Amino acid sequence: MITKRNYKKENKNIKIMIIEDELDILLLYKDYLNNKGFSVLATSTTANEALKDYENFYPNLIILDYNLPGKTNGLEASRQILKKYPKVPIIIVTAFDIVKNELSQDQFFTDKNIILLLKPIKLNILESNIKNLLIKKSNNKQDVLF
Repeated sequence: MITKRNYKKENKNIKIMIIEDELDILLLYKDYLNNKGFSVLATSTTANEALKDYENFYPNLIILDYNLPGKTNGLEASRQILKKYPKVPIIIVTAFDIVKNELSQDQFFTDKNIILLLKPIKLNILESNIKNLLIKKSNNKQDVLF
């Protein structure tokens, strides 16, 4: 039987990095995921240093907003990270439906562990997508992340 306590224990070893420019959304994701037992190790409001941030913490998963201030958007930041670390699971969040086309038409992302969620996102949907991406990654790597 899975209890709340066991569920949180399963999630405790899962490290997440969030890059989101809207501070209220960033804090909402962070608080929710921390409450569910995940370890949110890094947060940022720009993607300019996304690869460097990733290499500082090596999270199990990245939640990345598409539309960010600065010179790098979410897809560009994902590409930088995935070129060096092709197995990293990434959730791109956006309010722009057109980003689906941009992502699906880019051959680079075809075999990557990346999904796109449209805002507004229900937090339980975010959580289930995190679990699904980590299961997919563990099936590919033959190890269990939670």
